[in-house]
Amino acid sequence: MKLIGSPTSPFVRKCVVVAHELGLTDRIEMIEAATTPLATAPEVIAANPLGKIPALMREDGPAIYDSRVITQFLNAEAGADLYPEAFKWEILTLEATADATMEAAVLMTYEARLRDESARSQDWVEAQWGKASRALDAVQDRWMSHLSGPLNITQIGMACALGYIDFRHDARNWREGRDELAAWFETFAKRESFTATMPG
Repeated sequence: MKLIGSPTSPFVRKCVVVAHELGLTDRIEMIEAATTPLATAPEVIAANPLGKIPALMREDGPAIYDSRVITQFLNAEAGADLYPEAFKWEILTLEATADATMEAAVLMTYEARLRDESARSQDWVEAQWGKASRALDAVQDRWMSHLSGPLNITQIGMACALGYIDFRHDARNWREGRDELAAWFETFAKRESFTATMPG
């Protein structure tokens, strides 16, 4: 299998963390692609017509894409239980919350890096941060119990979202007022799968 993406993408990182946790790294070749919405790499378009990363090229079928599809595929390949049936809807909802947090944070990055300064909208940036901030509040207030116990996809997704905010938007100080979430992340961030995938 070949995973196409950038090591700085939180969506790619989520897939790679899953591969580490499930012992699949020796079966996956990383194909690094420098791509943006304004300059999409041709190898990305070849794998995903939407031009987004990550995309997973399989040996016995067409490429699959969207990190949530890839992580479920890897989970099935390994016969693992990152999506426990007993909490299926909660797990999927919290994974979607983590992914939406990542998306808002990535869009903030794009606004600063890809738009001409004269075209940037601080109001739009703050609206994206508002989404991410509300999501983190919801996790702190309602979902912390799902970040404990046996490893599942919600833990990996949320850790990658928080790691990306630290990487690109540390000035936002997401830990303020979220002591429980911050303490959980401090512990999770020590996992070998997470330290091995730290963006540079």
